[in-house]
Amino acid sequence: MITIHHLGVSQSDRIVWLMEELELPYEIQWYDRGDDFLAPQAYRDLHPVGTAPIITDGDLVLPESTAIVEYVSQRYADGKLSIGVDEADYPHYLFWLQFNASLQAGLFIRMAAQAGGAQDDGTNPLFTTVNRRIDGLYRALEERLAQHDYLAGDRFTCADIMTLFNLNSLEILGARPLAELPQAAAYVERLSTRPAYQRAMQIAGPDAARPD
Repeated sequence: MITIHHLGVSQSDRIVWLMEELELPYEIQWYDRGDDFLAPQAYRDLHPVGTAPIITDGDLVLPESTAIVEYVSQRYADGKLSIGVDEADYPHYLFWLQFNASLQAGLFIRMAAQAGGAQDDGTNPLFTTVNRRIDGLYRALEERLAQHDYLAGDRFTCADIMTLFNLNSLEILGARPLAELPQAAAYVERLSTRPAYQRAMQIAGPDAARPD
């Protein structure tokens, strides 16, 4: 059985959502963040990368959301939430699976530059490059969602599970508010009504209580 090593208030809640969508059995091992809001040593000892999410499946220890969602979908659900290589929307599926990492990379680069004292005053080429990249990602998102209910096409997939966390949770890191993204806002509302998503948030979402 798959164990989700769940770090409180982290991207690992999307793996709970995945398992609920697929109605697969799983266990959760919960880890609390320290006073510094970082993962505890026990979590970092699971895998060299030390970041959430991490699953274990027998002897396998697998980090990284994109790898986990595709691994579970393909190995345990006959690709139910994936797009097959012979399907027309396969290239779109691959692209939107990576949207999460692309957006976060831009946000973290911008945060690091600001923490180092750099000013986003229109003259710094680093900010110009990063802001252009982030703006392009949001334009692509809005255009895609104006044409399709889901990112990979006309059905719900792992690409949607990957993306919702960013739209709901990353404004604190400088992500664009949903009020500025009408198509994304409607998309978030659609996905948030899914019963599996609601169950997952009760189990492991940002406001979920650690089980006794």
